[in-house]
Amino acid sequence: MSAGPLQGVRVVELAGIGPGPFAAMLLADMGADVVRVDRAGAVGQGSATDLLARGRRSVGVDLKHALGAEVVLRLAEGADVLLEGLRPGVAERLGVGPDVCARRNPRLVYGRMTGWGQDGPLASRAGHDLTYLAVAGALHPIGPAAAPPPAPLNYIADFGGGGAFLAFGVACALVERANSGLGQVVDAAMVDGTAAMTAMVHGLLAAGVWSDEREANLLDGGAPFYRCYRAADGGFLAVGALEPQFYRELLAGLDLNPAEWPQHDRARWPQLGRALAERFATAPRDLWAARFAGTDACVAPVLSLREAPAHPHLAARATFVEHEGLVQPAPAPRLSRTPGALSRPPVLPGQHTAEVLAEAGFAPVEVDALRAAGAVR
Repeated sequence: MSAGPLQGVRVVELAGIGPGPFAAMLLADMGADVVRVDRAGAVGQGSATDLLARGRRSVGVDLKHALGAEVVLRLAEGADVLLEGLRPGVAERLGVGPDVCARRNPRLVYGRMTGWGQDGPLASRAGHDLTYLAVAGALHPIGPAAAPPPAPLNYIADFGGGGAFLAFGVACALVERANSGLGQVVDAAMVDGTAAMTAMVHGLLAAGVWSDEREANLLDGGAPFYRCYRAADGGFLAVGALEPQFYRELLAGLDLNPAEWPQHDRARWPQLGRALAERFATAPRDLWAARFAGTDACVAPVLSLREAPAHPHLAARATFVEHEGLVQPAPAPRLSRTPGALSRPPVLPGQHTAEVLAEAGFAPVEVDALRAAGAVR
């Protein structure tokens, strides 16, 4: 039984990769009943450790088959939300675009996840997280000045600017529907969401307090009191002592005299950075972490993916949980009355085809005919 604030919301997800499944996971974590439409050819494949596929059921459908498209439209008739992450125009060619779905269900919120958006010169082009970051201006400020910008995994554009913004847009459209009674299309582009996340830096740039160069600002590694340092054992410490009082605690923990190291004397930042690096290199990571524990120096050990779940703070908050034998992030954010919860383990393609179609009103003879025609598996 699902729980959470979205209990009763029914979502149809056209299977994709990355940000679309992440948005569906967020909705499922908050209680939505999510049915993923997987390719018929993917039935028998999939992974039981694909955490982005948690919390839902799956039907195997051949969307290129006319009867397969009709299956999706039937599912959309009884849904509140449909999510798709296809290139612009593909859903329309398959016969499951927003216009035909709206004719079947005017209350449907149709969420579209793309990299470049539904229109514009690049709309039909391929891309990935790194290219969206690059064009949005979000990649240029990241990394050391003397090297190319690094690839910061795919956290920012895929999951931050993409999946999270899609889920947010869907939630907004559902709230609006409560007043209008009508659904609408949510055009969630990773490049748009990523650009939105640069709002603060654009404001600082306009105010003349941010340099448009890498490693020249407070938050981009330019400040020696806001960067990472290597410890004696090869581990790393993240230092974020921006405020004066936190900076004083940082120096106290390192046995450095604040009078000798004024925080905002930029001419001495290179010398200060070397002094901090030399000091951190004298002891192992965890010794420094223990020394700064209980202080406001804003020093934290850089934990690996395997280490993070065991950190005392995250363990106390159950930020990571074990569910169906898999250690994984817990649903977020936390709601006081109707918290989200993990329900189903990662779904395998086509795992619930018969069950879902029966719930959607397909008679057994119809399901048999669809199977025989190759429209579903």
